[in-house]
Amino acid sequence: MAVPKKRRTIRRIRNRVAHMKIDPVNLTRCSNCNKLIPTHTVCKHCGFYNDEKIIFLKEKPAKETA
Repeated sequence: MAVPKKRRTIRRIRNRVAHMKIDPVNLTRCSNCNKLIPTHTVCKHCGFYNDEKIIFLKEKPAKETA
């Protein structure tokens, strides 16, 4: 089986994954619901992308108070 020849250093690992974090700079406002979302993604809250409904989300039933 394939075995790595040398151990990966923590610095090398952290440099590789450093670009994956989400900064507030990379967030933008949804044009429909005005919530912060990552750029170039479908909004998880309303399902809109580029002023077009992409995902049809199920509505949560309202809680009845007795």
